[in-house]
Amino acid sequence: MSKWEELYRQKLTTPEEIAKKFNSGDYCVSNGQIAEPCAIMRALAERAQKDDLKGIVHTMLLPMRDQLYLKPEMSERIHYNSLFISGYSRELIWNGYADYLPSFYSEDPRNVKSRGDIDVFYGTVSPMDKHGYFSFGTASDMGDLVYEAKKVFLEVNPTAPRSHGNCFIHVSKVTALCESKVPITEVPSPEITDVDRAIGGYIAAEIPDGACIQLGIGGMPNAVAQGLFDRKDLGVHSEMFTESMVDLIEAGVINNSQKRIHRGKCLVTFTFGSRKVYDFLDDNPCIEFGPVNYVNNPFLISQNDYMISINACVEVDLFGQVCSESIGPKNFSGVGGQLDFVRGAMASKGGKSFIAMPSTAKGGKISKIRGVLTTGGIVSTSRNDVDNIVTEYGIARLRGKTCSERAKALIAIAHPSFREELTKEAQDMHIIPKK
Repeated sequence: MSKWEELYRQKLTTPEEIAKKFNSGDYCVSNGQIAEPCAIMRALAERAQKDDLKGIVHTMLLPMRDQLYLKPEMSERIHYNSLFISGYSRELIWNGYADYLPSFYSEDPRNVKSRGDIDVFYGTVSPMDKHGYFSFGTASDMGDLVYEAKKVFLEVNPTAPRSHGNCFIHVSKVTALCESKVPITEVPSPEITDVDRAIGGYIAAEIPDGACIQLGIGGMPNAVAQGLFDRKDLGVHSEMFTESMVDLIEAGVINNSQKRIHRGKCLVTFTFGSRKVYDFLDDNPCIEFGPVNYVNNPFLISQNDYMISINACVEVDLFGQVCSESIGPKNFSGVGGQLDFVRGAMASKGGKSFIAMPSTAKGGKISKIRGVLTTGGIVSTSRNDVDNIVTEYGIARLRGKTCSERAKALIAIAHPSFREELTKEAQDMHIIPKK
């Protein structure tokens, strides 16, 4: 038995024993999504109820499973501090049982650290290698904070991929660890709609050979990817690694040969998807994971020539202001890395940024291009940052355009049923002259 295997055995315990190492008021941080340590969180919630623990703060991007600590009645014991809002946290935040910390994704580690000393860092990792290292597997977004924490607890899961990059932690840095054989969460790809195909086709046509792309999850990004199988030498610099990227790599479209930094490698900070994605990532040196404060740094992103950023939004107004995170004043999701990549792409040689959405919502009853944003709507990407807005009716190229030119371009890609109304609104707001 090696030195590291012996150390592993000394630190190996159960989730219940790890839960005993928490105290009321502990400030805790985890890598997000699939990397949340679900067995530890379950044991902690049960112990908090039993021993009347209070004021523990659990901080991460977003959960991917429903858990005991997310019940409203648990909020005084384990208070979830969300860095991005999802279906598991939306109602909790709206009703005051959890909180949302608005922040650009690249700045999340710094903002989390600024709130106080980190008592615990915990996460799900892949099994230890012969050198004593665990890989964060599916997410390294908050990984830099592991070195700021007083205690480090790991949940070792054999179904987590052993990813490469700046995403390892050595057993000597670990306070305690446990094992879980519950398969990590799989997230199936959504169906691609006709609207997705139309939007995806417009964007794919704008991506040249040798470009470096950022894609997310959803029907529209998948539709973009489907339009890229005739391209050559694409690269990836993206906060998320997706199943559509696996398909493009296996087809020889993505090889990262033209990238200026991390050449030959896809650079990402997290993933979730099907088992196909996890199996592809496992021990695959062509995919590098890194902390989000590095991966999403706009300056780093801009070092890639022909950087193409593709994001979605909730609505856009005739000034070009983009809301991607709220419905009126109600927080719905988060800004995430949208502006990180918008700014990175626009500082890139030949870079382009696309923000896409269907032209309508609620079965065609509401235009997502509006005169002004819904009252209380949050501006996620300012009109001074926006480049291209895309709907199923085309691309509005806003960069370098005057206010009246922007309004006309946006009206042209609105649903035809709303164009007359939007024109009148633009005239009433003195954006475009009345005829």
